[in-house]
Amino acid sequence: MQRVRGSDKSYACPGCRQVIVPGLAHLVAWQVDGLLGPTAALEDRRHWHLACWEARARRR
Repeated sequence: MQRVRGSDKSYACPGCRQVIVPGLAHLVAWQVDGLLGPTAALEDRRHWHLACWEARARRR
């Protein structure tokens, strides 16, 4: 997981399915132990709102 200050692209948050608008600080998460190796896992990263990421941990 990595915090980013923002991006010039928009992304769909997998937690709420809402748009993360360009320039909005958010988290980027990816698996370190992907079946196809670290490069494929990094390419499959997802962008999350901070609140959605934190809520995900509480739902488990």
